[in-house]
Amino acid sequence: MDIVQAQTFLAIVSTGSFVEAAARLNVTQSTVSARIKALEQFIGARLFVRNKGGTTLTHAGRQFQKHAALIVRAAEQARLDVGTPRDYCGVLRIGGQAGLWNRLLHNWLPWMRRNAPEVAIRAQLGTPRDMTDQLVFGALDIGVMYTPRGRPGLEIEVMLEDRLVLCATDTAYSDVRSPAYVFVDWGREFRVAHGVRFPDYTGAALTVSLGTLGFHHVLEYGGSGYFPERMARPYLETGRLFVVEDAPSFSLPIYVVHASDADPALLGPALSGLRAVGQREGGYRRPAV
Repeated sequence: MDIVQAQTFLAIVSTGSFVEAAARLNVTQSTVSARIKALEQFIGARLFVRNKGGTTLTHAGRQFQKHAALIVRAAEQARLDVGTPRDYCGVLRIGGQAGLWNRLLHNWLPWMRRNAPEVAIRAQLGTPRDMTDQLVFGALDIGVMYTPRGRPGLEIEVMLEDRLVLCATDTAYSDVRSPAYVFVDWGREFRVAHGVRFPDYTGAALTVSLGTLGFHHVLEYGGSGYFPERMARPYLETGRLFVVEDAPSFSLPIYVVHASDADPALLGPALSGLRAVGQREGGYRRPAV
């Protein structure tokens, strides 16, 4: 058994399909099948059941999953340890969606430097899909995201809930049917809720998937859009933006995702810091998903 076989196994667990795992790993489906066949021969047990609905783990597969994650995590940790600065107890790898590094995670970094100076940090941007894969593979310790993807071995909790409000630079732009309305795609739940509350909405001239991009476009060129009240607060206070009072608002939870077997010496301080920043930013909640 080698690391590539363990990575392939975890890719199938993450995607739920041999076909999608092959696409994710940029190899052929036959290569994925061959790796799993060799792995099953080495272990002496069948790991997956394949059917029309996808791929599910056998009992042996569920047992092997934690070992596969440890194998990949150990290999990744070995690679990182070579570059770990001296006098640090370990390296914490955290990923976050682009919009969440703006202020929220930006404020978490100095918290960690003050309260856990013995922990070295590797910070990166990522999409929910990529971060979930890295969490499953053991290449990431924590992912902070809007739309988590539940996978075996991962724990999910709410960091805080953003309130999305319709912000505008001028009363002429206070309707979602305005040509200057910018539609920010905050995820499937928002799209569904937006469609329910605005059944006559037929689309915007500008649609973006990155909240900060839409936000700065509205600030610079004028218009309106749904943005976190937390993000807009400084501009609401100066009058550059105003909230359309009769427009509905939407809830947008921010989630923290981590492996259930992550190193508590690294995970504990990091989660404490995220909770502290979330509480300061407005309304930390802890219920598990």
